[in-house]
Formats: sequence, structure tokens, C-alpha cells
Amino acid sequence: METHISCLFPELLAMIFSYLDVRDKGRAAQVCTAWRDAAYHKSVWRGVEAKLHLRRANPSLFPSLQARGIRRVQILSLRRSLSYVIQGMANIESLNLSGCYNLTDNGLGHAFVQEIGSLRALNLSLCKQITDSSLGRIAQYLKGLEVLELGGCSNITNTGLLLIAWGLQRLKSLNLRSCRHLSDVGIGHLAGMTRSAAEGCLGLEQLTLQDCQKLTDLSLKHISRGLTGLRLLNLSFCGGISDAGLLHLSHMGSLRSLNLRSCDNISDTGIMHLAMGSLRLSGLDVSFCDKVGDQSLAYIAQGLDGLKSLSLCSCHISDDGINRMVRQMHGLRTLNIGQCVRITDKGLELIAEHLSQLTGIDLYGCTRITKRGLERITQLPCLKVLNLGLWQMTESEKVRETTPIP
Repeated sequence: METHISCLFPELLAMIFSYLDVRDKGRAAQVCTAWRDAAYHKSVWRGVEAKLHLRRANPSLFPSLQARGIRRVQILSLRRSLSYVIQGMANIESLNLSGCYNLTDNGLGHAFVQEIGSLRALNLSLCKQITDSSLGRIAQYLKGLEVLELGGCSNITNTGLLLIAWGLQRLKSLNLRSCRHLSDVGIGHLAGMTRSAAEGCLGLEQLTLQDCQKLTDLSLKHISRGLTGLRLLNLSFCGGISDAGLLHLSHMGSLRSLNLRSCDNISDTGIMHLAMGSLRLSGLDVSFCDKVGDQSLAYIAQGLDGLKSLSLCSCHISDDGINRMVRQMHGLRTLNIGQCVRITDKGLELIAEHLSQLTGIDLYGCTRITKRGLERITQLPCLKVLNLGLWQMTESEKVRETTPIP
């Protein structure tokens, strides 16, 4: 006896629909009444983020989202009041306003007028009109917040960080990329160095301080003392930190990922401090730190041999440094050595011989390698991604710039 799809129980239909992308979920709901009822089951929409253009009033919009159990919203364009969203989504869990350039302190203030206990993640990246005033509202009414994205909010100052440190004790992830007014004082607030005014965000696990140019080694001292549970720290383009600051970080046992990309004052000495401490890093990026050389690779092999990902793009390393590192780094999965122009086929042969677990390697701009070295690299058993970029080959030897390995 043949069984038609219309005979399936609604629970089975809902299970099938849960594997569809968002657009196809909506299309399935238009087929018939039975499919619509199954497609509107909350299990079908679990974890889905609704992406909305708020241009005109739509009375059925938010009841429809709530009926499907959708609690994550991204606003792509905001031409209506933000309070329209907050009032319509009583149990909102995640609100993404990234790039809503017309959002102001006044608009946010009218939206956040009472406690919103359900909200866990708020993204205000590139909302350039937002100031410390909005952070005061957030700290007062969003005390359950765990993720706060403020990248590119260039009007935020240390006062804003004091407000965050006062009101957002549950915060786990904070992005402050390119907040150019922030200084060591603000990081001290986050780390609980001013307990008389604010407890601090001592539960932080991820902190992005990329391109915060006023920060110095004192910030790293604050972080090491107060944010002891930190797992990810991004300090890329922070030109004010130096080797001495890395000494403070060297005993942060919880830290797993450290980004020092384009930190111009970091040298082999700083890498030595990291390697001689008690770190258990799985990811390290020192790309474009032009004072990092072969000696750093020796230190990494001695004290950071648990790394899974290592980025050294444009560092002054050579085949000799590769030789000193690879024999101890058997667990390395990703190696980025693009624009390291002193690397030759000899270095690639050493990598191929010792780094058998490697899944990805960046050789962009390594102009001294030839087809012979490339052939050795492509024999790595786990290799999936090979980036060649500016690598020069003869016309008959050309390969694609990014080569997936079959």
C-alpha cells in the first residue's frame, strides 16, 4: 500500500521542515493548511534569526514571529521606532542592530524603559551615533545581557565602560573594536579595579580591543588581574602595547586565543614571555609584527607547543626558524606564513615532514617557493586548504590562487 506525504503526522512534517532553510520553510507553509500548521511549530524555527526591514506598520508581523517561537531578530533597516520592536517582541533573546546608522541615544532611550530580562545578546556595531548615554540605559535595563557588540561605536568613552562594569555583571563577550576614546582607565573599570564604583565584568570570556590605540601595557595588567576567566583576547592593531605587557598575560591559564596582529612593538622578547609562562593557547596570531623572527619560533616550540593555529604572516622568519619549530608542533592544524619572503622549498619540506595534522596553510606572497616545495605540501594527508595568492609559477605550472585539496 502506497503512503502519501499527506498521511504523515504533523510532528514528522515539522521534523522534516526543520532541516529547510528559512525561505523554504516559508514556502512550505504556503502549500496547504496541514503544512502551514506543521511549519509553524516552534521546533521548526528553533534558533532562526528573523531579518527585518522596518519600513511601515505591519500588525501581524510580531504575533507571527512569536507564534513560531522566533526570539532572535536582526533589523536590516530601521525607519520606525526601536520601541516598536521591543513592544512587539516581549521575549526577545537576541537583537542585532548592526549598521543601523540612524539609531540615536534618544531612539534607544525610548525603547529601553523597563527591564528586559530575556535579552541575552545586543549588537550595536557601527551604530555611530550611540554614546555613553545609551550604555547607561543598557546597564540599567538589560542586566541579563551576555553578549554586547559595540565595534565602531566611536563615541563611547571610559565612562561608558564604567556603566557597563556597574550594570552588566553577566556579560561574557564584549566587542569594543575601534572605540578610539577608550584608555587603560576604562579597561580597569571592566576588570574590577574600581570596586568602589563598579564590580566589573569579571565573568568575561571574550574581549575584543582591536584598534583601541590609547591602550598600553597597563590595560594588560588590569586584564590579567581581574579578568581571570578570559578565553579569547583580541589586541590586534593596538600599537601602544609592548613586550612588557605580554609578561602580564603569560600566566592567564584560561586564555586560549590571543590576537596580536599588527602590534608593532611586539618582538621575540614578548613571545618569550608568553612561552615561559603557564599559558595553554590553542590560537596565536602575530602577523605583521615585523620584530618577530626565527627566535620566536624556537620559543613557541618550547612553551606553546599545544597550538592548533599559528599565524605569522609577514614576519621575518626563515627556513631555519621553521626547522626549530616544526619538530615540537605535531598538533598544529592551521599555519599562516603568507608574505614570509625568506621561506623556500626547504621550509615547506620540513613542514610536510613534521606537521602531518595540518589542514590549512597560507603561502600567499611566498615568492621563493617553487613547484617542488608545493608538491611536498600537497602530499600532507589532512590538508584541505592551500592559499597561494602571489606565488609565482611559470605559465605551464599555474594553479588557482586558493586551492582546495581533493
